[in-house]
Amino acid sequence: MKLKFNPSCFIIILMTFSNCQNDNHNSDLPHDSSFYIDYRSLKGLPDGIAVIELDPEAPNFGNISSKLELGVGVLPHHLYYNQSAKKLFTTALGGSYLYQIKTEKDKNGQPILVNATPIDTGENTVGENLFFTNDGRYFMTFMGGAGGPKDGSIGVFNANNNQLIKTIKAPIQANPNQFIMYPHGISVNEEKGIMMVTSTIHPDLTTGMGNTCTLLDMNTYELKETYLVADSQTDLSSPVEVLLLRGKFPQYALATTMLGGDIWIAPYNATTKKYDAFSKIFDGSTQGLGWALEMYIDDNNRLYVSFADPGKVLVFDISNLPQLKLLKTLTADKGAHHMVFFKTKKGKEVVAVQNNLLDIPNLNSGTISVIEIKTGQTLGTIDLRTKYGILPESIEGTNGPSSYMHH
Repeated sequence: MKLKFNPSCFIIILMTFSNCQNDNHNSDLPHDSSFYIDYRSLKGLPDGIAVIELDPEAPNFGNISSKLELGVGVLPHHLYYNQSAKKLFTTALGGSYLYQIKTEKDKNGQPILVNATPIDTGENTVGENLFFTNDGRYFMTFMGGAGGPKDGSIGVFNANNNQLIKTIKAPIQANPNQFIMYPHGISVNEEKGIMMVTSTIHPDLTTGMGNTCTLLDMNTYELKETYLVADSQTDLSSPVEVLLLRGKFPQYALATTMLGGDIWIAPYNATTKKYDAFSKIFDGSTQGLGWALEMYIDDNNRLYVSFADPGKVLVFDISNLPQLKLLKTLTADKGAHHMVFFKTKKGKEVVAVQNNLLDIPNLNSGTISVIEIKTGQTLGTIDLRTKYGILPESIEGTNGPSSYMHH
């Protein structure tokens, strides 16, 4: 059973998530429980970024210690670190679409947000996901592209000076078999020289929806193939995130479908140097789940996937792909979305789940749930809607990426 999508409830929807593109983070995460959140204001005040304490064992649990306002209607969307984790960025659905964030530490070593520098994105609008590569570039998806009804683009930037190098376009009108349209998710496998983007939904929610992922050469920027990630050509599943497994992990592509509520998989073909066709590996409707969103992988072959409806995080074993073994289900709140991983003061391994999907009705709890991974117990919940009049949009660590692999 597929989910019904009602666009009349809100003006704009563009999903998900920051990505941790470095694949060598220490899985033994230290006690580091202050986090950055992107937020939207519910009271007509400026949107921005905040620093918040997420350890339920800390006396200041749930307190915001620093805020940086970006402007009314900016809607900061996804937080990212560059390849060396020395620079912080946020994409945005409005405003200048991309900002570099300056931070400092106070006398106690706590992070402080200082200012935001807008980055020129050219004609590209509605900023979504970033991916930093080892060769001094970063790639950014723009779901709005230049604003056309079937638009969308990928910006290529110089990571040293944030200059736009190139805009990659491939309109479906020019080639209905290989195209870029409404791109949101992006993942890169530098060893293989390839990247993949999803086709999600037009920013106005009514003009069009996607059901494909497109593979590109990350050096020539040429399209290699566009894949159907849906039950049929008419199934507008809206793939939202894609993850090209790399390094020590099995060489597959994974994708989540926003409106399909499923997880899809495609094996890498060393002969064609592309991926074979996508197939559904997990049907969310069989578990009463919908709105599959983010994917994170830890160092022990565990895959964490958030399902915004009804607000769950499923933990899978990916040791034997294409077999996907469900290990446990963690309960968050409606709108379960981005995650960060850390240890509490007492050494409990936890995942903090940001529960809000762009203030969509019934997917906008506006909370952050802190869940012990071993027991599944919710150790604490912060209600940002009630406490501060804001909704969290994304979440990231204050001392570098807070997950092993994300996109």
